[in-house]
Amino acid sequence: MVALLFMTGLAIAGPSGLFAWSENLRLREVRQERLARLEVERDHLRNRVDLLDPRHADPDLAGELVRSQMGVVHPDEVVVRIED
Repeated sequence: MVALLFMTGLAIAGPSGLFAWSENLRLREVRQERLARLEVERDHLRNRVDLLDPRHADPDLAGELVRSQMGVVHPDEVVVRIED
């Protein structure tokens, strides 16, 4: 009888019981939203990797990266700095 009451208590108030069910659903929704954001970010990064593939790199993106990371500027260009 005690074991049956204990198991019933766990079914209601345990970590996977009825009281925890709504919290688990909320956490699932939060994680699905985060997964959707991460998938968008992954797709964006995959696109940039594809554009920088050494076999057929996108010249515009490669030039942009070289200029931003190395400070290289053509003589006919004007640099405008924007303070963040």
